[in-house]
Amino acid sequence: MRERLGHPDQATTDKILDHLDRNCLAFLAHSPFLCLATSDGDGNADCSPRGDYPGFVRALDEKTIVLPDRLGNKLADSFRNILDNGHVGLVCFVPGMTETLRINGTAYVTDDPGLLAMLEQDHVTPSLATVITIDEVYLHCGRALVRSGLWDPEMQDLAAEVPSSGTIWAEASGYAPGVAQVIDDAMTGAYKTLY
Repeated sequence: MRERLGHPDQATTDKILDHLDRNCLAFLAHSPFLCLATSDGDGNADCSPRGDYPGFVRALDEKTIVLPDRLGNKLADSFRNILDNGHVGLVCFVPGMTETLRINGTAYVTDDPGLLAMLEQDHVTPSLATVITIDEVYLHCGRALVRSGLWDPEMQDLAAEVPSSGTIWAEASGYAPGVAQVIDDAMTGAYKTLY
């Protein structure tokens, strides 16, 4: 691998911190979306999207962040994995920013009332939260987002080329074709309740 890729230069490795500095804190305060990667005790991986108002990930101190659990599908894949294997990775995004913030560390699930109260949103307190102790944090270069054109408005036209969520869900579940529209209608209503 190293013969093919070479080694990172000193400037790349120097930016890897073991704590949140003021710039990382500012990034998190403006981030409304992240992807949370976990794996179970056997190493089977999962990656879950998480989103909320900017700053929904709270820094408890320079080494610790807390992530609220919001209304979702209740599969609890991330929670189950964290119980088996506490290692996690996050990629945090700020809309329009080319670079991302990567955080790696160890996590545990909590129902601590004090922490949960701090994470209340729209008068709804989460039932659980994930506390992460940071091992490393760094700004990741923006080449992937530049190549993808992720923030380019015209890229949103691609959504019209993908089957609807109802179609995907109905076919994966073996439902009759007419069920797809029922699911799409139900999902539109379900997204009105976010907390």
